Amino acid sequence: MLAISRAYTAAVPVDRMLANLDLNLLVTLDALLRERNVTRTAEAAGVSQPAVSAALARLRRHFGDPLLARAGNRYELTPLAAQLLALTGPALAGVRRVFDVTPDFDPSDVEREFTLITSDYAATVLGPVLSRRLAAQAPGVRLRLQWTTPYTVDHAADTLRTADGLLLPHGFLTDIPYLDLYEDRWVCIVSADNDLVGPQLTLEQLAELPWVVLYNLRTAFAPAAQQMRMLGIEPRVEVVADGFLPMPFLVAGTRRVALLQERLALRLAKPAGVRVLPCPFDVVPLAEAFWWHPIYSNDPAHVWLRGVLASAGAELAGHQPGL
Repeated sequence: MLAISRAYTAAVPVDRMLANLDLNLLVTLDALLRERNVTRTAEAAGVSQPAVSAALARLRRHFGDPLLARAGNRYELTPLAAQLLALTGPALAGVRRVFDVTPDFDPSDVEREFTLITSDYAATVLGPVLSRRLAAQAPGVRLRLQWTTPYTVDHAADTLRTADGLLLPHGFLTDIPYLDLYEDRWVCIVSADNDLVGPQLTLEQLAELPWVVLYNLRTAFAPAAQQMRMLGIEPRVEVVADGFLPMPFLVAGTRRVALLQERLALRLAKPAGVRVLPCPFDVVPLAEAFWWHPIYSNDPAHVWLRGVLASAGAELAGHQPGL
């Protein structure tokens, strides 16, 4: 359990409010906001119900808000509590990361969780290679994969404070440390039974056929789709997906077309029932990289993780797919 030492606060100037707070309250607050029930919170935190009730009373005094409001036979979050719920998880993750730092790191004798923010594409293509290497070198390490969202990318500097890194191709982030991992090619996919398309797609067909696209937002898009737009081809969007994995299945059995990474497309072509075709324009390759916050650059555990990622990327790069 976490608490701020009074001896430490007496020796080192800190925020006066923090000096009077027990960080265990943050743990209880997070559980209360998620469980919305004192009994369940006590079970989740492994403490007594009176202890949780006392913590809730302290939290209510601190925030000047009831936090939990009765609605019939259950409790609901107050507007302030709903705001806090979005902050407690990242705050706890940040605190845990502070106390995870050690002067040395022995991967064979450590229990630790690494959190990577990733697309479903990178999780499917690089994830298996990375997880095998982690299991072989550090059996006590757990890998947590969290999905990328447009928000996490748009606010990467803040996002990366509470995660070990972000798997993302070049073209979205600047001024953040990164490690190049491997390259992939963009390809087009059409339904296996689409008799309107032969062995090659044309630019005219890309303009005429309906599309499945990713996100379709101003700051969230597949780089190849953006390049296609720069050529003057505006896709006629019929379906918007929030991930790459569903896209082949949304193309199958229709006249639709989509852009997908070659490594993923070749894995899913047969089970989804689609054909993989070269792009009819000179598309820039996808350069996948690992991005992290500068505060972790000298952390021995993070340095080791980056080495494992580099070797996993090299292994993947050594197995080039082909149409």
